[in-house]
Amino acid sequence: MNLQGIVAVSGKPGLWKALAQNKTGFILESLDGNKTKLVANLSTAKLAALDEITVFGDDEDLKLKDIFANIKEASSVPDAKADGNTLRKFFREVAPGHDEEKVYASDMKKIISWFNILKDLPLFDEAEATAEPALEEAPVEAPQSEETAEEAKPKAKAKKTAKKAE
Repeated sequence: MNLQGIVAVSGKPGLWKALAQNKTGFILESLDGNKTKLVANLSTAKLAALDEITVFGDDEDLKLKDIFANIKEASSVPDAKADGNTLRKFFREVAPGHDEEKVYASDMKKIISWFNILKDLPLFDEAEATAEPALEEAPVEAPQSEETAEEAKPKAKAKKTAKKAE
């Protein structure tokens, strides 16, 4: 699942894809059918990248993409507008170990609504972008023998003293 470049904007419903960055913020496109464009100013809007979002857990935080993968494998996904008890029961299955005191019904509704937006997009089935390609190693120079290393030192000193003399 490739969530790279997908963000949630505070105060704006739905999910957005970052198209470009300018001096003051980001140019975003909505992931709904309208393909609305938005310029999000970094000084006023808060952006949350989906690939960095975590959910409170009992021992350690759970990554959102792992929860999405579990929801994808679930037999039935409740409606995002379902009552809190139904959502809590579902979340016990797809996010075992989540902190039930810190994860509210509104959080669960938001995650399910995000899943419903993403499940039909091709990026949902894409493999995650790999890290930087491995750089080729530079050829290692053969170490100098002690004699050549010692011969080079006096030459360097002679050049320095010649420059000072000028």
